[in-house]
Amino acid sequence: MPRPAALLIIDLQKAIDAPYHAVEGPRNNPQAEANAARLLATWRQAGQPIIHVRHDSVLADSAYRPGQPGNDFKPEVAPLPGETVLPKRTNSAFIGTTLADDLRRQGIAALVIAGVVTNNSVEATVRMAGNLGFDTWLAEDACFAFARRDWRGVLQDAATVHAMSLANMDGEYARVVATDAVLAALALA
Repeated sequence: MPRPAALLIIDLQKAIDAPYHAVEGPRNNPQAEANAARLLATWRQAGQPIIHVRHDSVLADSAYRPGQPGNDFKPEVAPLPGETVLPKRTNSAFIGTTLADDLRRQGIAALVIAGVVTNNSVEATVRMAGNLGFDTWLAEDACFAFARRDWRGVLQDAATVHAMSLANMDGEYARVVATDAVLAALALA
């Protein structure tokens, strides 16, 4: 993995625990926050760039709306003073932000991504990162999805939704790997 490599933690805010997310069924990867926290601790120790992506929803009924507790980061991945917090209002961290320009200005060509939701903000960000030419790594066990209905109305469990999203991204847009593989690659860089 080239250095510097920025860690992007996407939308791991308290809002993700709002009941409406799991209306169709529970999420997968219950260890995702712990794995994201492991990545964060390692990035801090290695002095690598960290970007906490915060979704600031403009929807009145969203738990991610600023000014309410759901907008706060989960404690295990909360930013420390001086760490970059990137607010966004769409699913991709690149839309309506200066992320791509900031990364290029800092000479960052590699990204490691963790966060939520795999098939929404994570996938949108990963696809754009790949299209913009960043060497993108997705820690598959540091993100998660929820059960949802497919376009035919058939309920798909969270593991299936997650796996299909990973399949969409792997190879063309990113390297989909486990947290341990990311940590090993960083140690070898």
